[in-house]
Amino acid sequence: MKFGLGQPLTRVEDVRLLTGAGAYVDDIPLDGQLHAAVLRSPIAHGRITELDVSAARAASGVRLIWTFEEIAGRLRPLSNDFPLEPAPVAISMPHLADERVRFVGQPVAFVVAETRAQAEDAAELIVLDFEEAQPLVEPAHALQEGAPQLHDDAPGNLAYSWECGDRATTEALFRDATHVVQTHVVNQRIVVSSMEPRAINIRYLSDTERWEAWVSSQGAHGIRAKISRAIGVEPERVRVHVPDVGGGFGMKLMDHPEYGLCALAARELGRPVKWIGTRSESFLSDAQGRDMRATVEGAFDADGRCRAMRMESISGLGAYYSTFGAGVHTVFSAPLLGGMYGLEAIHCSVRGAFTNTPSTDAYRGAGRPETIHATERLMDAAARQLGIDRAEIRRRNLVTPPMLPHATPGGFTFDSLDTHLVLDRALAAADYAGFEARADDAAARGAYAGIGIAYYMERTGGSPVENARLTIDADGGLSIWVGTQSSGQGHETAWAQIAHEALGLPFDRIRLMPGDSDMLEAGGGTGGSRSLIMASRVLLLSADDIIAQGRVLAANKLEAAEDDIEYDAAAGALFRIAGTDRTVGLATLAAEAGGITGTGNVGDRESTFPNGCHIAEVEIDGDTGWLTLKRYTVIDDFGRMVNPSLVLGQVHGGVVQGLGQVMGEAAIWDADTGQPLTGSYMDYRMPRADDLPFFEVAFEEVPCKTNPLGVKGCGEAGSVGGIPSGALAVLDALARAGAEGVETPHTPLRLWQSLAAREAAFEDRPAAAAATG
Repeated sequence: MKFGLGQPLTRVEDVRLLTGAGAYVDDIPLDGQLHAAVLRSPIAHGRITELDVSAARAASGVRLIWTFEEIAGRLRPLSNDFPLEPAPVAISMPHLADERVRFVGQPVAFVVAETRAQAEDAAELIVLDFEEAQPLVEPAHALQEGAPQLHDDAPGNLAYSWECGDRATTEALFRDATHVVQTHVVNQRIVVSSMEPRAINIRYLSDTERWEAWVSSQGAHGIRAKISRAIGVEPERVRVHVPDVGGGFGMKLMDHPEYGLCALAARELGRPVKWIGTRSESFLSDAQGRDMRATVEGAFDADGRCRAMRMESISGLGAYYSTFGAGVHTVFSAPLLGGMYGLEAIHCSVRGAFTNTPSTDAYRGAGRPETIHATERLMDAAARQLGIDRAEIRRRNLVTPPMLPHATPGGFTFDSLDTHLVLDRALAAADYAGFEARADDAAARGAYAGIGIAYYMERTGGSPVENARLTIDADGGLSIWVGTQSSGQGHETAWAQIAHEALGLPFDRIRLMPGDSDMLEAGGGTGGSRSLIMASRVLLLSADDIIAQGRVLAANKLEAAEDDIEYDAAAGALFRIAGTDRTVGLATLAAEAGGITGTGNVGDRESTFPNGCHIAEVEIDGDTGWLTLKRYTVIDDFGRMVNPSLVLGQVHGGVVQGLGQVMGEAAIWDADTGQPLTGSYMDYRMPRADDLPFFEVAFEEVPCKTNPLGVKGCGEAGSVGGIPSGALAVLDALARAGAEGVETPHTPLRLWQSLAAREAAFEDRPAAAAATG
């Protein structure tokens, strides 16, 4: 079909978005609109000694000012939502700081005024003073004996201590190993830089005693649950709309204090309250990503096959739990240790640490990039220690088709892959065999070349609950409501392709409706690369429901038995009496019936395991440490693809976010004061277009068996492969230079310092030799 599955259609939403016709939260004014601003803590750790809002309350246009005293007992604090076992220490975050503040940016006071400027001006009039305490910004330091205490109920700043895998079997395999390889890996703290900051506009409808909100979110039902919990009402009393969303990356699934505060204020004032975050607030208060330090080890036999891996890691949680923060480096990711390699056992132990920084949570990959980074770093370290080519050691260890279905030590079952084919295609496309000649050429120019290979895998699936509603109206148009939410992925195009393939209705008459919690019983939102997997299932079920209803109508109209009616989507959405030319169109039946609505829902999780090979090639300038990414090659297996063009865009975006972590992104705080040193794009180095070459991306479609279309999630895979391949390329270049490896981010300063230290060591050798005779 011209607009069906597998077609690389241009995104239908692009014209609307690129011409400024999109509708984001800040574009939605409501009658009687009020505006909110938040006063945030300027220190990282301390006790509030003065908080005087009298001048602010008297300021022009101010309608409400709250501190903790005014909301105590009226809003349920934010807490861990992830059911980790054993249960983490019970620590919750008040919507406004009570006696103590624990990170720069923590909300202290909430102001509502007639205009945004008035609210911000009033916030500046609030008098605030503290008795400061020593902050902690490094997770490992927070867990040391004698460290300052952040929470009375979390001794030693330990949030949880969690394990997975088979410790006894793993230890036995290590005792029998011919080679034991160890390496250390850092996945630094990352700021989530969505183009559109967080935002909410909410009103209270006194006649129905309901709230109606517009939120920049990754799922209407998830945010509905968070708002209703904060204000202590049933979810059905809150309606959430999700209009256009400018990026999310996991962060916009999470609870934040402004949502509950605005909801409560809207009821108290009887007028809608809008809060739009600024970029500075995004740096200070949004849930952030990564922040894991790990030691990973592998037990290898004489042939270079890895039989077991184990990892000990520390997860920096920030000052409080974010919504799913306790799950990111535990359940979400640790069981993936070993990736697609055929291990016999794994064991992971993870400790969560509280620090005086913003909370961390799921960020494009939700822990999987960290664990695959650790796995791939170990495989490279093993290749060097054992004297095996880096591509070859991966080939020896990868799970291959004859081994399927393959149960991993982490509890997953691989059902579809062709790893050697993917690896070979990537090596050929990257001209791996010709790299040494290119490295020699770089050396002649005073640069050091490096190449990094990463064979990544992902587990995708996310929330197990999803619903869809498809309605054919009387004029033949099809409207789609589904519980996923686009924040840039192209759902308007992909979901229309699926519906067009299933029903045969004209592609240009199919419309994806904005997110609306009132239209569906439940929805799982967009996260964990789940959207295509789950949405395709419920869209197909809804289409089947429509066809079943249409068959009854067609049988009556054509005066035939239902069993004799067949449906032909490809012929133009026609019902036909089998073996005859007597037909009637679905659109005609819908018009006569006044519309037809089909629904579909699922309540289970079927994981998929996208995988692939990423190869990065870099050069480091010997004089300046400047890092240049010369080539980047990807071969991905995402199963069957609905729209290869959309998939390509997702790969590009994910790779760039992964390489951002490799090349420069890092959230850094002053260790003595806890002040952020990377509080804007002046200091926080995002990747730019001229940092990147054109990527060479191709696909190997190996359909999975866990969903009807055979699709595998693709949204986060680029970051999962991009981080290790980029980092390994840099470490390879440093090794060729005879310099010590450094952890990400690989900034020019860090690389220059490593090269300079090598030079200094080299210059000291003759003097040292002479001194020892």
